Amino acid sequence: MTTDIHPVTKRETDLGAKAATAGGILGALAMTSCCILPLVLFSLGATGAWIGQLGALTQYKWIFFAFAGGALGYGFWKVYRPTPQACDDGSCDRPLQKRFMKRALWSATFVVALSLAFPYLAPPLLGY
Repeated sequence: MTTDIHPVTKRETDLGAKAATAGGILGALAMTSCCILPLVLFSLGATGAWIGQLGALTQYKWIFFAFAGGALGYGFWKVYRPTPQACDDGSCDRPLQKRFMKRALWSATFVVALSLAFPYLAPPLLGY
């Protein structure tokens, strides 16, 4: 009895990893919407009453965190897991794409961690 390894096609692998990376980045941006994003926008000169309304998203912080954590976890799993690939036809992933996705996932992880730590880091930094 022989075991046939069905190679995963490049399109399926790339789509899952790219979707997970995009989800992690979107989750990280959602995490910053209540705390860090208004501070950055105000620092860049954007003003208005609508910036104050972003603070209302604080109550959804844990939902954003669950989405971001799930997407980041899935993204790391898709990028770092060893997968058998058939490279005879030249359909292997290019290392540049994997390198970009790894950097994007680690950057999004840093933003999520910063968003979680911001309520504890802000008072000493801002002098409260």
